[in-house]
Amino acid sequence: MRTRLIASSALMLFLELALIRWTGSNVVHLSYFSNFVLLGSFLGIGIGILRSSRAKRLPYYSPVMLGLLVAVIAWKPVTVNRGSSSSVIYFTSLSTTGPPVWVILPIIFVAAAVVLAGPAELVGRCFAELPRLTAYRFDLIGSLIGIVSFTALSFLGAPPIWWGLIVTIAFVVLMVPQAKTPATTTAKTTAKTTAMALSAALVLTPLVVMLGVLFHESTQPENSWSPYYKVQTSSTEFRNTPVLTITVNGVPHQQAIPAEARLQWESQYGLPYQRAAAGKQPDNVLIIGAGSGTDVAIALSKGAKHVDAVEIDPRIRDIGRERHPDHPYQDPRVSSHIDDGRAFLSRTDTKYDLILLALPDSLTLVNGASSLRLESYLFTEEAFKSAREHLKPGGAFAMYNFYRETWLIDRLASTAQKAFGHVPCVDKEGGDLQQAVITAGLTEADQSCGTAWAGPTAITPPPATDNRPFLYLFTDRIPSLYLVTLGLILVAGLIGVGIAGGGSSYRRMRPYADLFLLGAGFMLLETKSITGFALLFGTTWVVNAIVFAGVLVAVLAAVEVTRRFKTPPLKVMYVVLFAGLALSWVFPDSWLLSMPVGLRALAAVLIAFLPIFAANVVFAKRFTDTADGTASFGANLLGAMLGGCLEYAALLIGFHGLLIVAAVLYAGAFLLRPKTLTRAAA
Repeated sequence: MRTRLIASSALMLFLELALIRWTGSNVVHLSYFSNFVLLGSFLGIGIGILRSSRAKRLPYYSPVMLGLLVAVIAWKPVTVNRGSSSSVIYFTSLSTTGPPVWVILPIIFVAAAVVLAGPAELVGRCFAELPRLTAYRFDLIGSLIGIVSFTALSFLGAPPIWWGLIVTIAFVVLMVPQAKTPATTTAKTTAKTTAMALSAALVLTPLVVMLGVLFHESTQPENSWSPYYKVQTSSTEFRNTPVLTITVNGVPHQQAIPAEARLQWESQYGLPYQRAAAGKQPDNVLIIGAGSGTDVAIALSKGAKHVDAVEIDPRIRDIGRERHPDHPYQDPRVSSHIDDGRAFLSRTDTKYDLILLALPDSLTLVNGASSLRLESYLFTEEAFKSAREHLKPGGAFAMYNFYRETWLIDRLASTAQKAFGHVPCVDKEGGDLQQAVITAGLTEADQSCGTAWAGPTAITPPPATDNRPFLYLFTDRIPSLYLVTLGLILVAGLIGVGIAGGGSSYRRMRPYADLFLLGAGFMLLETKSITGFALLFGTTWVVNAIVFAGVLVAVLAAVEVTRRFKTPPLKVMYVVLFAGLALSWVFPDSWLLSMPVGLRALAAVLIAFLPIFAANVVFAKRFTDTADGTASFGANLLGAMLGGCLEYAALLIGFHGLLIVAAVLYAGAFLLRPKTLTRAAA
C-alpha cells in the first residue's frame, strides 16, 4: 500500500507539471496563464480525494480525458486573443484566432481538473488504509520523486514523448489489473477476464492516442525543447541574406541575422552605441537577453573588446552557437552565461562601459507565480539602479524592444530617469509595434541624445518595483480578464465539489474549515517563497525547481518532527507561525539582496521556510486529529485552490503584501480550530 501511495503521488505531481508545460507550449498564449492549469489541478486533486471514499471503480475517466485533451489540442490548437486588452500587454502575434479568453481558459481548467482527479483518487484510497501522518509522509515522498523526475527530464531537454511514456507506465501499473491464469475455466472466470480486458482498453486506448501525438511532435526535426519552451526553427533567405527564425510556444520570438544586415535593415540596433558617450567605442559590454547572438554580433562589430552574453534559455543560446551566420559565441572575446540577468548583476563585481537589455521578453511565466514573468525583475527601479552601479565612469545603460504602447515606453524612460537622476535618451520608431531605444548615461554628460524626451504624461504609470514588478500592467487594478476567469473558476469549483461528493462533500468538510484556510495560507506562503527566491537568485527553472523541492522537504520535515517527537500545543505552534510571518515582513527581500550570496542564501532559507515549517506542524497535528481523513485532506487541497486565486491580490498590494493576506487566513484558521481533541486523538 505504501509503494502504491508513493507511485500515485509521484504520478499526480509529474502529470501536473507535464500538463502545465505541454499545454503552455501548444495552446498559443496559454503560457501566460499557466496558473489556471495549476488551479484546475488543485481542484481536481481535491475532488479526487473526496471521491475516493465512495468511488466503486478505478478512475478510468482520467486517462480518457488526458488522451482526449492531447488529441484535441494537437488537432486544433487553441489561441487566446490578448491583443484586445488595453490594461495588460502580452508580447505576441497581433492576429490570433480561436475562442475568447473567458471560454477557453475554463475549458483547459476543467480538463486539467478531470485529469488530475484520477491520480488523486488513487492517493485517497491509500490514505484510507494508512495512519494519517504515515499516509501524508509517503504522499510527500512521492511528490518529491515526481518533481525530481520532471526536473531531470527538463535538464536533459527531453521531448514530450518521454513525459508521455512515464505517465503511461504509471497509469498501467496503477490501473491495469494483472491477470492470473486460472486452473479451470468457468463462466465467472470468463466474465472477470472480459472485465479486465475492458479495463485495460479504457486505460491503454487513450494513452496510445496520446503517445502517438507526442511521438509525432517529438520527432519533427524543427522541434526541440528547452526547460521553458517548445522551440521551433526555420531557415529562409531575405535579400540574399540567411535568416534563422526561432519560434517558442507557437509565437515568433527571435531571428538570427548577420549583424551587418540587421544594422542596415533596422538602424535602431546601433543607436545605443551612438547615444552612449557620444559614440565612444565601448571596451566591456554586458548584454542581457543575448538570445541566439545577433546583439552580441552587433557589439563585436562596434569594436567591443569583451562581451558578457547572458541568456536564460540554454537551448536558444545553443541554437545561436550552432547556426548563427556570424558565429558570435565562438568569438574568443565573448563569455557566455546561462543565467537570469538580474541574478548575474547581483553576483558580479565587473564594471561595464555599456549594459544592454536586448529585447528580453520571455513569453512565459515563472512556474507557480500567477503574474511573474521570467524578465519581470529586469525592469524595476531597483534593477536599473543595480545596472547603474555596474557602470564604469563614462558608461551607459540602454534597452530596446517592440513596446506596442506609448505609455510603456514612457514608463521605462521614467524608471531610468528616477534611477539615474537625469532624463534619458528616447528614440521611437513608428508602426503598431513601436520599437524604441532608451539610453541613459551614468551622468547626463555620458549620453548624446537626438530629440529630447518630453517626459512622462499624466497617464504614465509609476515605475515598477521589486515588490510590484508588473511592468506591463497599465492600471492599478486587477484586469477584468483575470477577474472574470477567476470568478468562473470558483463557480466551477463549487459545482464540481458538490457533484463529486454526491451532495455530501460540504457536509463532510464543514468540521475542517480551519484546514481549508490552512491550505489557502500555505499556497500564499509558497508563492511568496517562489517570487522571493526568483528575485534573490534568478527566475531560472533551476531556482524554481529547487524552491518547489525545498518547500516539500520543509513540509516533510514538519511531518517527521510531528511523528517522532512531542511537539508543542497548537497554540504555541501558531505563535511560531506568526513570528515567522513577522520575520518575513520585517526583513524584506531588498534587505537580503544587499548580502553576499552565501549569507543571502542562508538567511533566505531561514526566513522563507520557518513559517512554512511551522504551518505544516500545525497542519500535521490537526490532520492527526480528524475523524475523516479524505474529507479533511480534500478541504486542505481545495483551500490551496482559493489561495491560488488570492495570489492575484499581488497585482494590487505587491508580493510582500501577500504576507498580510496569509496572516489573515492563518488567524481565521486559529479561530476555527476545534477547542477539544477527538477521542481518537486523545
